[in-house]
Amino acid sequence: MDRRKQTETAVQQIILAHPESEYFNQLILAIKEAEIGGGGQQLLQSLAEVSNDLEGEIESICSVNHQGFISSVNQLQEARHGSVASMTDILGLNISVQASTETLAQQKKTLVESRGVRQNINKANHALYDCLEVLRLANQVHDLLGKKSHYSALRSLDELQNVHLLEITQYQIAELIQKSVPAIKKLVADAVMADLNTWLFRVRETSQFLGEVAFYHTEQRRTRQKDRAEKVLPLRNFKLNSAVESAADEDEEFDILDNEDVQVDFTPLFECIHIHEALGQTETFRTDYAATRRQQKELLMPASITLVDPEGASLSELLEGIAGFAVIEKTTMKKAPNLRSVADVDELWDSMCQRAITLISNALFEVTNAELLLKIKGVIALFIQTMSSWGYLVRYLDAFLLTLFDKYAELLKRRFSDDFQEIVSTDDYMPMPIHKADEYDKVVNVSWYTPEKARDELHFPCVLPFSQMYPLCCIDIRNFLNQFYFFSDDHFQHPKVIDDTLKSSLDELLCEKVCQSLVERLSTQYLGQIVQILINLEHFEIACQELEQLLVAARSGASAGGAVALRASEEFRSSKKTAEKRIFELVNSKIDDLIGTAEYDWTAANLESEPSNYMQTLTRYLSNIMNTVLLGLPTEIKELIYFDALSHAATMILSLPLSPEVRSISPHGVAALAKDVQYLTEFVDTLDNPVLKENLDELQQTVALIQADNSDEFYDIATRNKKYGRVDAVNGPRLLEKLIHSVQSPAKNDKFGTLSSRFGKKV
Repeated sequence: MDRRKQTETAVQQIILAHPESEYFNQLILAIKEAEIGGGGQQLLQSLAEVSNDLEGEIESICSVNHQGFISSVNQLQEARHGSVASMTDILGLNISVQASTETLAQQKKTLVESRGVRQNINKANHALYDCLEVLRLANQVHDLLGKKSHYSALRSLDELQNVHLLEITQYQIAELIQKSVPAIKKLVADAVMADLNTWLFRVRETSQFLGEVAFYHTEQRRTRQKDRAEKVLPLRNFKLNSAVESAADEDEEFDILDNEDVQVDFTPLFECIHIHEALGQTETFRTDYAATRRQQKELLMPASITLVDPEGASLSELLEGIAGFAVIEKTTMKKAPNLRSVADVDELWDSMCQRAITLISNALFEVTNAELLLKIKGVIALFIQTMSSWGYLVRYLDAFLLTLFDKYAELLKRRFSDDFQEIVSTDDYMPMPIHKADEYDKVVNVSWYTPEKARDELHFPCVLPFSQMYPLCCIDIRNFLNQFYFFSDDHFQHPKVIDDTLKSSLDELLCEKVCQSLVERLSTQYLGQIVQILINLEHFEIACQELEQLLVAARSGASAGGAVALRASEEFRSSKKTAEKRIFELVNSKIDDLIGTAEYDWTAANLESEPSNYMQTLTRYLSNIMNTVLLGLPTEIKELIYFDALSHAATMILSLPLSPEVRSISPHGVAALAKDVQYLTEFVDTLDNPVLKENLDELQQTVALIQADNSDEFYDIATRNKKYGRVDAVNGPRLLEKLIHSVQSPAKNDKFGTLSSRFGKKV
């Protein structure tokens, strides 16, 4: 029973199944279940029942609506006939349409084929256009190279490579052009380097003129600084290139690289830098550029120079060329710091400085004139100041100026040494005559001399105490000082060296060329010349004192403070003593000669009524030399000479009776000696100098002793100290022993009695 219900249920599901696929699925499932369960027969029976029931329903429906069905069938047949007619028309129309469609298809096929051809043509045109554009750009690169537009050419090449070639990679022309890109880039690099080399050549050719313009600009700055210093005195303490000078001169704008005389355009260099940056060859370019500049530096430096050419052209050209080269280097470093480093520029600068110093040093032997060497120093100083304003270190050049200064000092010493020797050797060693007032003024102005009288009290012609050599030497000394300090003008960083060298050089000249030459001339026998030398030495000593003060005032602030002591001062002072001694020698020698002519008859029987001839001659000689030859000497020196001469005369006169040849002295002989001594004493009294009389004390007391009635008083200490204190304790007794108290008759004298005792006559 249950199986029957299941079968009916399955049949109902089959009938109700929708859509058609579901119907078959339900049917297959029912058949499968009936087959498995053995209910196939039951399923068939159920389906038959359902079919019968459905047929009955259909018949029932048909019987009810039969007439309407018949009517509908008729209408359907009519519609079918109309449909068949329409179908016939449609078939005809279809045949017609098919015919038209075949034509249209043929046309469409033709159209499609033409469209394909057109597309191919368009593709070919587009490819051709792209290739032509690439070729145009490639040609444009070459055109730009021809127009020197290197950077534009490189940009066009970059655009060609990175944009346009990528659009035609499928074509062989792209590969060909791509392969040519490195060669084109090399063409660009070579072209820009060729322009750069041309620019570098022009710059090298312009370097000297550029340096000349830089020197001129520095000269103008010097002039403006001097003008400002004259108007504002404190500005004298600030040198060229100092901060104060730079600030004061900042209104004067001048571009050395761009002015009416010279223009240096760095565009080729910048373009070359950009090109190599774009090519990724910056380091290579930097290395090549540095090597090129080193080569140009070598070409700039000559193998040798001369320092004695007219106007100093050789040295000026050398330093102007270096200056122009260095200015370009410094400007390049500022404008392109990645191209030229400070180390690169300083290395080239130091190399050029040392080479220039070597060239100048090798040519210095030609220079034998101090003025020429001063001009050389001036050019170098201008070079130093110019390059210092551009920030270059000038330590090597500053040190080299010391070498030049040593040479300069040596040349000055040599020249002035010759001058001094000529002055000393050609001098007449006579007081200098002055004929006119203006001549007097000139001599006084150049000499260190303080006249004893005011100028208004002088009457011309007159005579100055020194000889002509003194003012001439004073002129040379002043010139020597001035020319020494000329070296410090403009630029010299070692003022203390000038001060020290000047002092030592001046000492050397004064001591060796003036003082020593004068001392050598003291060997002459001419007293007047020796006296004049002594007077000159006196004035030179005064001049040295003035020079010491002048050196203190003139020396730089870098020198140590305190007084300046010239060795020459002591030399002249010492030489004065030598000259005085020489005068003493000559005067004493003359005194010796005069006293040597004394003809005392020590055993004379008669009294002499007049002083001896030699004594009269001696006093006249002393009076004459003091009023003539020694007149120009200072009073103290004349008194000293008088003192020494009288002392020497007294000693020599006293030596006459003490001579071993004189064995006896008569009272008349003593009287003759006493008369001469009295005559000499009276002469000394006329000199009105009590000190001079002291020289005769021993002589006077000795004569008084041998004239004394009681000679025994000499042996009494108290009496001797009172009356004969200056008498020598040995000479007194010797003379007393020679005294004889009797006078021989003149008839008993032999025929040689009148001969001088100096001939050794035995008594």
